Amino acid sequence: MHGTTLGEWRPTPQRAAVLQALTACDGFTSAQTLHAALTADGVVVGLTTVYRTLRLLEASGQVDMVRDSDGERLYRHRPADGHRHYLLCRRCGLSLAVDSEEVERWAVEVARVTGFHDVDHTLELTGVCDNCHAGRDGGRTDA
Repeated sequence: MHGTTLGEWRPTPQRAAVLQALTACDGFTSAQTLHAALTADGVVVGLTTVYRTLRLLEASGQVDMVRDSDGERLYRHRPADGHRHYLLCRRCGLSLAVDSEEVERWAVEVARVTGFHDVDHTLELTGVCDNCHAGRDGGRTDA
């Protein structure tokens, strides 16, 4: 991993535990939820360490981050096949990966037209899933 303003990545037992716990999650999760799960599993790690580790993982491209309707950052381990975009339910947190080829082509074209190089982008799609819209219990997070 490369250095960031948050410091150099040094593999520590706590950071490895955070990454392992995040990888085990099915969907997006908050730092607080991840910290609570680690603590319940008997892992001694501070909430600040969880936040810092997630920010380092985000900066290195190992996690995807979205914000919920309250602006809280939610994290998900990035799949081995790379960058993804998600549709996130504002009520229950259901996350679905969406086909992003068109978005990727658009970003490349914008970079070409404007003369920018090494362009990165963030796209957040939020809405209300069918279950929540119909008044059924949501609470799902997958894909």
